[in-house]
Amino acid sequence: MGTPHIRILATGGTIAGSAGSAIGHGYRAGQVAIADMVAGAQALGIAAQLDGIDIAQVGSQDIGWPQWQPLHRHIVEALADEDIDGIIVTHGTDTAEETAMLLDITLPAGKPVVLVGAMRPADAVGSDGLRNFANAVRVAGDPAAHGRGVMLVMGDTVLAASDARKWATANIDAFRGYPRGPLGVVTPATLDWFGPADRTGNPARFAFPDRLPRVEILYAHAGMDEATVGALLRLDPAGMVLAGLGQGNAPRAVLSALAEVVASGRPVVRASRVDEGSVDRNVEVDDDAAGFIASRAYNPQKSRILLQVMLANGITDPARMQAEFDRR
Repeated sequence: MGTPHIRILATGGTIAGSAGSAIGHGYRAGQVAIADMVAGAQALGIAAQLDGIDIAQVGSQDIGWPQWQPLHRHIVEALADEDIDGIIVTHGTDTAEETAMLLDITLPAGKPVVLVGAMRPADAVGSDGLRNFANAVRVAGDPAAHGRGVMLVMGDTVLAASDARKWATANIDAFRGYPRGPLGVVTPATLDWFGPADRTGNPARFAFPDRLPRVEILYAHAGMDEATVGALLRLDPAGMVLAGLGQGNAPRAVLSALAEVVASGRPVVRASRVDEGSVDRNVEVDDDAAGFIASRAYNPQKSRILLQVMLANGITDPARMQAEFDRR
């Protein structure tokens, strides 16, 4: 294989952030143009042909449908271009797992699509952005990366989009994989996979929608009552996700109100506010009686994306929805 051609799609984030001081505390996201990032990587002597397109220059707290639409379109175009071997998306870390999830379930598992970010801005002492970027180039340019679905590269690890979750606010190793750990480990000079690609040739699970319906997340807490459910219903959501206690639990009055939401024709997914662990059916909550969907290994934010995409694709059967949450 010759020198890989990698398309870089930039959305901003800390990896393109600037603090104006190597030891400053605050910073502004999305200040470094993709051309400058590419030049910095090429100065390292990385054996790859890189070209870049700026999709957005925002912190990922502001990422949403207006950015996801052009991002998805550009990825589809790059996947169809025979001259391009892989795609990298530079992205803020706050919502990287949600963007990764959306892309993973609406793209075929062919050429590698790699999200990468940073925990420290580009001009901060000890910045991790350029190393993460160089690692992402190595992953995106590796033939063995094909057929693995969308991935996220952070902290010298390669994580599957369906597993990646941000567990720390500021640590360099802020991402972990659950229920699986890393797919591999990477440095700018080396890449080791822990297993073969398991999705080679798989088509996209769902069509990329024209719009995403409104789905709200309800955060459970001690002393909560059903009034919060009523407040969310006034927003007229197409469905709800419960970020529940423990294994997706909530006070009895809240569960009763959510059962009424299901009876009105809106699906409710029980997830957990706990960082790791699965939410299984009919453990503490009678899902069969209430009509709830158990999120299994998906956290609330990923559950919301999956539910939105299913609803946008016209999938409303509870059994089919549960099967999609069971799937890894």
